[in-house]
Amino acid sequence: MTHSLPRVILHASCVVVAGRGLLICGRSGSGKSGLALQLMGYGAGLVADDRVELWVQADHARREAQVMAGAPDGLPALIEARHVGLLRADLQPPVPLCAVADMDRVETERLPVQMHTTVLDHEFALFHRVDSPHFAAALMQYLKAGALDADV
Repeated sequence: MTHSLPRVILHASCVVVAGRGLLICGRSGSGKSGLALQLMGYGAGLVADDRVELWVQADHARREAQVMAGAPDGLPALIEARHVGLLRADLQPPVPLCAVADMDRVETERLPVQMHTTVLDHEFALFHRVDSPHFAAALMQYLKAGALDADV
């Protein structure tokens, strides 16, 4: 396995749907684990909660590099459910990153222009938190099928 950049560990959560990883970022208490739990309720797999390790790995089949997300060594197979406790979860193996959800910023546009962010010198779709019950379902559908104006 060849890494062009060092591994980094972020205070974040990560889930996987259809082999595509969603990195959920935000400050403490912003709802990262809560969103991950909602996505898990819809069928997403948990890659890591509270800490996520990221690195760049060569994808020989596509002849390019991709950002991978996985659980750091020693991370317990748990997810925090606020006001419930720590729940056991089966951690999924590392996955290619597909998109990022920023829980610190709230989306106010009904049909926002697709935003992007850079992680380890690679560009990814960026979503701001939506304070609506459909946010998790919308992210699930994005991970499954992409968006009309996205290169997914």
